[in-house]
Amino acid sequence: MHLLKEQYKLIKDTRESLFQFCDQIQAQDYVKEIEGFGWGSIRNLHVHVAECYHSWLGKFGLKESAQMVDLNKVGNAKEMRKLFKEVDELVFRFLDTYEGRFDQKISGKVSWQEEEEQLTPLWLFTHTMTHEFHHKGQIVSRARQLGYTPTDTDLIPPEKHI
Repeated sequence: MHLLKEQYKLIKDTRESLFQFCDQIQAQDYVKEIEGFGWGSIRNLHVHVAECYHSWLGKFGLKESAQMVDLNKVGNAKEMRKLFKEVDELVFRFLDTYEGRFDQKISGKVSWQEEEEQLTPLWLFTHTMTHEFHHKGQIVSRARQLGYTPTDTDLIPPEKHI
């Protein structure tokens, strides 16, 4: 068993719970921006999470080019799932590439720093997952502000994975 792949599958299941909740959100609310709210809207937060995976795992870790997402092409959770299918492929490609070398130092540029950074694949993977969960909480909070009652979007109970 590849432990990190199994862990990521739990992340995907939890993300799907959030998407199922977001399926209930009206499209105009999903993209509605509010000043002073980090990243502006639920959609923008989801895109930011996807771009984080592309930036850290793809660009920094795999030395691939990272493309920005055209927000106008993603207007609801169904369309967002397509974007995250690409993220899933990237994550598994990243994990396959660094299999057995998760403590290897990777050097690269970080946009807000002058000097290069050295990070491990384990750090990159952990950062992207915890980053996603941080923003998942913001998405749920934003939905509450818009008048929606979120379902439980915490990690799926273990008995569903036995």
